[in-house]
Amino acid sequence: MSDPFTYYKARARELVLQMTLEEKALLLSGNGSWTTHKVERLGIPSIYMTDGPHGLRKALGPSMADSVPATCFPTASALGSTWNTQLMEQVGAALARECQANDVQLLLGPGINMKRSPLGGRNFEYFSEDPVLTGHLAAAYIQGVQGEGVGTSLKHFAVNNQEFERMVSNSNLDERTLREIYLPAFELAITQAQPWSVMCAYNKVNGVYASENPLLLEQILREEWGFEGFVVSDWGAVHDRVRGVLAGLNLEMPGSGEVNRKKIIEAVNAGRLPMSRLDEVVASLLAVVLKAAESRKPQARVDLDQHHALARQVAGESIILLKNEDHLLPLDVGAKKKLALIGAFAKEPRYQGAGSSQVNPSRISNAHDELLELLGGSERIGYASGYDTEGVTTPSLLEEAQRLARDSDVAIVFAGLPDSHESEGFDRSSLDIPEGHHRLIDTVTQAQPNTVVVLMNGSAITMPWVGRVKALLEGWLTGQAGGGAIADILTGRVNPSAKLAETFPQRLEDTPTATEFPGLNQETYYGEGVFIGYRYYDKKDITPLFPFGFGLSYTTFAYSELSLGSPSIKDTDGLTVRVKVKNTGKVAGKEIVQLYVREDRPVVSRPEKELKAFTKVALDPGEEKTVSFTLKPRDFAYYDTARRRWSVTPGRFDILVGGSSRELPLRQHVQVETAEVAVPALTRHSMVKEFKNHPKGKAFYSRLTHIITGDAFTKQNPVKLTPQEERARKKAEMSTMVFVNDMPVYKLVAFSEGKFTDQMLDDILAQVQ
Repeated sequence: MSDPFTYYKARARELVLQMTLEEKALLLSGNGSWTTHKVERLGIPSIYMTDGPHGLRKALGPSMADSVPATCFPTASALGSTWNTQLMEQVGAALARECQANDVQLLLGPGINMKRSPLGGRNFEYFSEDPVLTGHLAAAYIQGVQGEGVGTSLKHFAVNNQEFERMVSNSNLDERTLREIYLPAFELAITQAQPWSVMCAYNKVNGVYASENPLLLEQILREEWGFEGFVVSDWGAVHDRVRGVLAGLNLEMPGSGEVNRKKIIEAVNAGRLPMSRLDEVVASLLAVVLKAAESRKPQARVDLDQHHALARQVAGESIILLKNEDHLLPLDVGAKKKLALIGAFAKEPRYQGAGSSQVNPSRISNAHDELLELLGGSERIGYASGYDTEGVTTPSLLEEAQRLARDSDVAIVFAGLPDSHESEGFDRSSLDIPEGHHRLIDTVTQAQPNTVVVLMNGSAITMPWVGRVKALLEGWLTGQAGGGAIADILTGRVNPSAKLAETFPQRLEDTPTATEFPGLNQETYYGEGVFIGYRYYDKKDITPLFPFGFGLSYTTFAYSELSLGSPSIKDTDGLTVRVKVKNTGKVAGKEIVQLYVREDRPVVSRPEKELKAFTKVALDPGEEKTVSFTLKPRDFAYYDTARRRWSVTPGRFDILVGGSSRELPLRQHVQVETAEVAVPALTRHSMVKEFKNHPKGKAFYSRLTHIITGDAFTKQNPVKLTPQEERARKKAEMSTMVFVNDMPVYKLVAFSEGKFTDQMLDDILAQVQ
């Protein structure tokens, strides 16, 4: 992707040459919580940044609770469920327009960390457990925001997956897990959309703080991915400011006054921080500051009515239909049936998460009032609160709810997680919703067989009552227009088209991190490796409550005619995949087509399948469309830690297509050929069996095994053995060969009592290189 800062970089370098050491240090630290410093002598402006990612949160006073009214869009867990990159770009553009109208130059979002555990406190701020889905959604969001002249800050880089001890926790993981799971979403977003900034995380990664980690900030981010913007610290993530500058951290936020400025100046004067490096870091920041300042639109205005309508549309595409027995939904609006709306969330919805992303909404809709308007009259709708703000219920509240449910035709229970159960700053301790919500659902289902549950929560929950309800909507935290969107889905004005971007487990014990989350004593061990989310459930053959990619519709879809561009490709080639999708139902709908790749015989432990492409397609009743994907060589690769690069193993790969990770009706396979077979180098520490399949080493395999076995397995035994003796002989032969094969080759010197020497081994190794 071309560099959006080329012009501004040249201007920045000219300005840096005119700056004093003190001015350079000044620029690298924030002016308070939300702005950068001006350098009036040189005409260097200040820019304003503030929180997203699902709405503008610009403070009007010292308290962030007092912020400008802004459109509160659905949180990222809901946005991720749309699987709709075009819609994501529209949300980004709307957020940017509100930033421009409020003189904000940089929006702190999107957040794209992986959902390693469903207990993660900020899971509502993140899109998915899958890096491909996350990366493409993030890229579209960034393009939408930056297309309106406002910068983004992609966060939190990297491996930031728990809130407990988040400022000091050390994320310990192997290189393959880092490269395959926790970096690809950042890589996709950066290479496709070039965000103006990246926010580094609080935590350490393999012992080095993210804010002073040269591997992350310099080698990977800038050198490998070509990132052109600046790196900003998460608020309070700086530890050693000089090390941060050396590693590539540009901006410290919030400002620390003179504290860290003095350290930078002292380090330059003492020769510990080269002036050339300081200039480089200042120039990268300054280029974005100049571009951001000149992208201001002082006369910008926002149509909040229009943005509310967009928020309702987005929320409608975020809500997932998880269950619909007997086609209970959509409600028959014309049948004049009586509805019982039960649960305080029906009137006082939980529509966003708590913490730094909390927005002061321009307005709020609720499902109760929206249904009243759509159904035309209060005589059809009854209401019972069922529980208080913390989810606590009482016998009298339960009795009221049960009576109302019994006297109605359909009961709709609103349940989920109160604010106190999930927020930035702490991780959840359980997957359960409040006991009062469970009791309310149990009570209502006993009185009314036609019960619908509408959930309001930011992340996965358990549902012990799921078998007793007829219909289930995952309503997420769908922003200020969520009440209207829920009413739209319930009444069929909108056909649900969302699908899960994260797995819902049956119980906490089934999750990949059940025994290792959160990391304690400032250490977090990623022992599950690449097996998070659906990758883990597939590998362990565990049936989840609802699988990744799952979601129902009021219509049905059929897949057919999966075809590949070629039956075989080289590992440097792409592959075109086409499939037909047809709406076989009676109403228009949208289907999310998902493509997964599976390696038939991997040389390393790999997931059973991995999402590599997706698209959302709109279809009228009876309409059929052909969907086309183009897979890249990387889509077949794993990260080879021995060679520090992406590698493809030659062989068969399956292409699987369908409507969810557990419903992939179509399968074709492609043969992938490689020009260079990945063969590890043979050394003194290689096992004997590694010589067997090595192109050059196989010539010496028999000689090496013969050192231990001698002629025992090759000579004919003159004495005829009984069947039992023959079985014993073969068993002993097998045991000896296993022992020899698993032996490091250098040990043959000792086992041969010197008959096979170190020099002989060195001669062999010289010939196999």
